[in-house]
Amino acid sequence: MQQRHPKQYFVYLLASERNGTLYIGVTNDLIRRVHEHQQGIADGFTKKHNIKMLVWYEQHTVIEQAIIREKQLKKWNRAWKVELVEKENPLWRDLTGDLWG
Repeated sequence: MQQRHPKQYFVYLLASERNGTLYIGVTNDLIRRVHEHQQGIADGFTKKHNIKMLVWYEQHTVIEQAIIREKQLKKWNRAWKVELVEKENPLWRDLTGDLWG
C-alpha cells in the first residue's frame, strides 16, 4: 500500500539584501514560488523592489495554520522580523540552494 505524504505549506520571508526590504508570503510549493519571485514572473511588490533572497521559511501541514502565521508575521514590526531571520540565518544567506537538497 502506498503511503500518502502529508500536504506541505510554507510561510517564507524574502529580502532584497541583508537588512533590506522584506516580503512575507505563503505557498504550497516553495521551490516554484521562490523561482517565480527570483525570475520576476509576477508583477508586484517583490519585482518592484528586487526582492529575491529566501532568508527564512517554516513548514506547516495545515493551510489554515500557515495563513494564520503569515498574517501574524505581517503584523510584526520590522525589528521582530529581522530578529526572526537572524535567529536561524545570522549571515542572511540565500537559502534557495538548500531547497534543492
